[in-house]
Amino acid sequence: MNRLLRWAVLAGCLFSSLSASAQTSSSPLVAHAGSSRQILGNPSSEKKIEALLRQMTLEEKVGQLVQYSAGQPTGPGTGRADYDTMIRKGEVGALFNITTAREVNAYQRIAVEQSRLHIPLLFGLDVIHGFRTEFPIPLGLASSWDTQLVERAARVAAREASASGVRWTFSPMVDIARDARWGRMAEGSGEDPYLGSAMAGAYVRGYQGPRLDAPDSIAACPKHYVGYGAAEGGRDYNTVELSEHTLRQFFLPPFHAAVDEGAATLMSAFNSLNAVPASANPFTLKQILRKEWGFQGIVDSDWTSVAELIAHGIANDGATAARKAFLAGVDMDMVSSLYHENLAQLVRSGEVPETAIDEAVRRVLRVKFALGLFEHPYADETREAGAMLHPESVALARTAAERSFVLLKNEGSSGGTPLLPLSNETKTFALIGPLADDPNDMLGSWGGLGRPEDVITLRAALTEQVGGDRVRYSKGTEIIGGSDEQLAEALKAAEQSDVVILALGENGPEMTGEAASRAHLGLPGRQQELLEKIVATGKPVVLLVFSGRPLTLPWAFNHVAAAVAAWFPGVQAGPALVRTLFGAVNPSGKLVVSWPRSVGQEPLYYDALSTGRPIGGSNLMPPPPVVEDKFVSRYIDEQNTPQFPFGYGLSYTTYRYGLLEISKTQLSAKSLNEELHSSERSSNPSMSVSTEITNTGTRIGEETVQLYVRLQGTSVAQPVRALSGFQRVTLSPGQTKKVTFALGPQAFAFWDSQNNFSVEPARVTLWVSPDSSRGSEALLQITN
Repeated sequence: MNRLLRWAVLAGCLFSSLSASAQTSSSPLVAHAGSSRQILGNPSSEKKIEALLRQMTLEEKVGQLVQYSAGQPTGPGTGRADYDTMIRKGEVGALFNITTAREVNAYQRIAVEQSRLHIPLLFGLDVIHGFRTEFPIPLGLASSWDTQLVERAARVAAREASASGVRWTFSPMVDIARDARWGRMAEGSGEDPYLGSAMAGAYVRGYQGPRLDAPDSIAACPKHYVGYGAAEGGRDYNTVELSEHTLRQFFLPPFHAAVDEGAATLMSAFNSLNAVPASANPFTLKQILRKEWGFQGIVDSDWTSVAELIAHGIANDGATAARKAFLAGVDMDMVSSLYHENLAQLVRSGEVPETAIDEAVRRVLRVKFALGLFEHPYADETREAGAMLHPESVALARTAAERSFVLLKNEGSSGGTPLLPLSNETKTFALIGPLADDPNDMLGSWGGLGRPEDVITLRAALTEQVGGDRVRYSKGTEIIGGSDEQLAEALKAAEQSDVVILALGENGPEMTGEAASRAHLGLPGRQQELLEKIVATGKPVVLLVFSGRPLTLPWAFNHVAAAVAAWFPGVQAGPALVRTLFGAVNPSGKLVVSWPRSVGQEPLYYDALSTGRPIGGSNLMPPPPVVEDKFVSRYIDEQNTPQFPFGYGLSYTTYRYGLLEISKTQLSAKSLNEELHSSERSSNPSMSVSTEITNTGTRIGEETVQLYVRLQGTSVAQPVRALSGFQRVTLSPGQTKKVTFALGPQAFAFWDSQNNFSVEPARVTLWVSPDSSRGSEALLQITN
């Protein structure tokens, strides 16, 4: 097909174009012009792959498509204990949840030295936001809006994981998440496809490095393909219904960005999509992924998702489930053992062509050759210990945490000086809350090999900053549960102190991430009671919200002087927080999800479509003679707007945005489409948008400047705003800088009513702003 939407991250901005033609399913993965996509197949390895295929029995071919968890499982057990025997017979292609070089090498020696064809195993693990050096959860990392930082964090994870023999990570999670009830929102980059695409590419570059066969590179595996983040009701694993337009416009772009960056593998999802389970969906797995995008890496199932086709109701036995998943495009079966038990017989019965088996095996072998496993199958056990927790890695983890924090509120009493940053001259501090001194929670969900003893907590860092005699610590309550005695102790500590730092939120490992959907998004347990009692003392309160999602805290935001979204910051949680609270670091994080006022607003996202009866009317329609506020799209018992909008985040300084300047006020749809469909990207932008940003405060700061676009008059409705660019700019007090965004045709292209990616005549509104709810604007016309 010619409709190939391509995404690439260049200089911190995202561009997309159309490829003249898609690659066929039999060609090796090759680099495109202007892309950093790596080569999986080359003539030398292709010859070796074909030679191996000619020697393989059908059972050995199937073995390359079989994967088991041989270490500490992250879910139900596999029910098998004969891995050694199976590996010796060539019946296993990959293992995961093995976390030491010694264990990896023990299994690898069986494969390489005792199996007939000596094909090495591929070892994987959920390395989500660090291996041993744990960084902030991905939602926090994305809140930095810093793709270079994310790439560097992924590089650290790759170096540490590869030193333990892990050469494959089931990351990044690039699902678009619009519903905070869904616990796995913590693992992704939020609600926006543009930012999500930028982050997806950064993770892939960081994990895979310049060369996959370098000993410190690991194969990336974008997940969960596709639509998983739109689970109905925010309930994990649940049904998803998305039109093809919504799928292509919003949910597919981050996956495409990862594929275009050269991701070696991809994971199919648990959910059904429009009544077809994602792990048996030939439209997404073959039509889009293989034919349109030319992906030639491995498609791996999620944990038992092949077997779950039976529960979904499209298979009544294991053989049917295996056949449907495989023929739909799932190359490797994670854990369920259904490929091992059924594929060979399905080939012999004629239900599955052996040529299809061969093609899947080629993909697996290509990745193994690309990783250099045939030449260097064993992990260097002498490198393992020294690779962990490098001082440079720990320093980067602290920087990442500092940039992930989002300052949500910062006021003073009676309009006076803002409470933050705190002063070292303050005599006493009350540090209260169940998350103030809990190292395990700071690791969040999917903490890799991070250990509680690696973590410096807020209590430890604050005590070091101001001295133990000035810190009155009280847990106050448990995350869930707690006693009257704990509350009384916390109140006493607050009353005897000058400032209260209140550390509240969720349990990181248990209440966020997979299988952690919540119907109520307030503070769990007795934490709200604790909060209200502390505020009633009249002492200034800094609220730190530790969570894997935005929490509905309207009372808190109305009553505390200062509030920070801290997410789960990783091993350097304490030092990063203290440096931020005391002003050594000026917070610069911005929200990547819309923060709800109440759970009834969910799903909530900024890039929604307008309705026919929007609040405030439409700027294309004349106002009616009598304005009637009732009959518009709204709640009668809650505001439509979020507590804090997408892109929002305060600073210890202030910024002024100037008026917009645009290089052109009119563009031709015909010319834009010619460039969009050209096989060569033009180096000249179609137009540019610029404005001046001034630091009007007294501190140096970093501001994330955001560009938004709206198209009106098109064949299908477009979002009221859509992010189309962002830049981080550092400004000293009083300094002014001009920020310019160069826009190509991809900034104005969308999936039209016929699901073609193109530019149409439209009225265009452009904003350059600090968040998605405001900013200077300019108008542009795209004509025929």
